[in-house]
Amino acid sequence: MSQDDLTSKQNDYAVFLPAISGFYATFIGKQRDTSGTPYVDPARMPAGMQDMEQMNWLNSKQSLFPYRWSLYSGGHANLDLAKQDWSEDMVRNREPGTFMLGDSGGFQIAKGLWEGDWKANSGCSKAQKKRDAVLKWLDGIADYGMILDIPTWVIHDKKASKACQITTLQEAVDATKFNNEYFIKHRKGVKDGGARFLNVLQGDNHSSAEDWYQTMKVYCDPTAYPDRHFDGWAMGGQNMCDVHLVLKRLVALRHDNLLQEGKHDWMHFLGTSKLEWALLLTDIQRAVRKYVNPNFTISFDCASPFLATANGQMYHQIDLPHNDKWCYRMGPSADDKKYATDTRSFRDTVLQDKVFPHFDESPVSKHLQIKDVCIYKPGDKNKIGKEGKTSWDSFSYALMMGHNVWTHIEAVQRANREYDAGTWPAMMWNQGTKGRTGDHAKFRDIVNAIFATSDKQESLDIIEHYSRYWMDIVGTRGFKGDKTLNAHSQFNALFEFVEPEAEETEADEKMAEEAAEARLGELLRLDHGGE
Repeated sequence: MSQDDLTSKQNDYAVFLPAISGFYATFIGKQRDTSGTPYVDPARMPAGMQDMEQMNWLNSKQSLFPYRWSLYSGGHANLDLAKQDWSEDMVRNREPGTFMLGDSGGFQIAKGLWEGDWKANSGCSKAQKKRDAVLKWLDGIADYGMILDIPTWVIHDKKASKACQITTLQEAVDATKFNNEYFIKHRKGVKDGGARFLNVLQGDNHSSAEDWYQTMKVYCDPTAYPDRHFDGWAMGGQNMCDVHLVLKRLVALRHDNLLQEGKHDWMHFLGTSKLEWALLLTDIQRAVRKYVNPNFTISFDCASPFLATANGQMYHQIDLPHNDKWCYRMGPSADDKKYATDTRSFRDTVLQDKVFPHFDESPVSKHLQIKDVCIYKPGDKNKIGKEGKTSWDSFSYALMMGHNVWTHIEAVQRANREYDAGTWPAMMWNQGTKGRTGDHAKFRDIVNAIFATSDKQESLDIIEHYSRYWMDIVGTRGFKGDKTLNAHSQFNALFEFVEPEAEETEADEKMAEEAAEARLGELLRLDHGGE
């Protein structure tokens, strides 16, 4: 079997973590249960693909595209590790040597999906039961886990505030402090086989982000919590999409002695999908490794490959024009019952029939005929005896997800390779250098200058000197949803990674992810007899 070993191609780039969909994990895990009928009928597998492990990038020996890093959220997980759950097996029984970041699921608190009064010291038994379950789950499955924070956006959403009983910024801060203290006291500990933990930084502007940091930084302080302190940082709210704030925060962390080698080696950026940020974060990682902490690693995640598929979309081109916008292009995939007996390759079909103007083949798509995706013929009925509008079944979505995950990882790595080879997207070049003697044109040179000096004020002065340039660096919220009707899909939310009109919030992407998981869950129950 030919493999595209993405792990070996990672080099020293900031690490992209696919945010594993529960829908996708179900196909990997339930196929491992040999006690009954195979979850995917062997006759349904495309020619040249033997089993679902070829779609499991965490399986280095059997995967079509091995890749050792991922994120999984407690928000859609079964937190009870004492009970067998095959749908969770991709995560629970992953290969040794792989890396899993566990998201604590704070979104579920905000939306009232985890019921309870989450205010600090409320004494709510429902909240406490969930708090304890999340901690034990993270200690059981994750290399690193994020603490259970209350996202800042909650206070601006009346429904969210009502659901979790958090109505002010101070209440969100106090509730997060309470969770931090509980995690520090009750964590299993790395020496005893538990997870390392990331201190989540929130805040919806520079001022509230600074207040949040000053309040929470003590939980990473080895002098305040010897052997119990948190082990790194997770950047949420304004911290994850504002490079000006990111750089100021890193300088503060350095001079507060909170980027120590062996103690604070990891920083994660939540929900980061814009391709240029993959390069930006690599530049920052390299500078911090050179001048501060040689073991420092930056990771970032997004659920975009899964969200896109859930909405009938497929990545079809990685576009990296020099000194222009870099992106992964996607569009509505082929979905027509006329293809159910068509034996052409998937790639030939979508190009010949002008579904896509360009198609980047993946290790998954190269095994597909168009009939492997468009499985239903006119008149075919589903398991509840009805004829649907789509030609896709649930496994079609799994196949498209595998293709999209590969393409997203490949795009991130290819972009880094091209950047290192001397080409760049426009965002990584300081266009304001004309007439400003001594200014750095390249983002990487500016970042290098910021960390090359050990003088804190000098670093901050450099950051402020380039304040106009930071305004030109678009934040991470490039995932735009347009409410349009797609005749080729049973879903109507279409996503595009080309220049957005407006940025979305952390809550917007989380809500889209939850809605997609719910819709796909219904599809699984339809296709698999109510499971």
